[in-house]
Amino acid sequence: MPITTSAKKALRQSKRKRVANVRSLDKMRIVAKEIRSLAQKKKLDEAKKLLPRLYQAIDKAVKSNVIKKNAGSRKKSRLTAALHKASSQK
Repeated sequence: MPITTSAKKALRQSKRKRVANVRSLDKMRIVAKEIRSLAQKKKLDEAKKLLPRLYQAIDKAVKSNVIKKNAGSRKKSRLTAALHKASSQK
């Protein structure tokens, strides 16, 4: 446990930031999971409608340094490629 006043404050801040970071990651993961499940069920139109929401969640996570820039780009690319692959297998 922290002893000094500044260490106590740093702990409070890191706890607050963790809550925001986890919330951001969860939002991103939930939307990605929805898109993947819709793609498996061949509901591609619904999945494509969710893509902007996914891009927004990823971009916000990148902007607040929850994930790195290239990781965000990779996630967008892979999910988009998965949708295109599913649509070509109709």
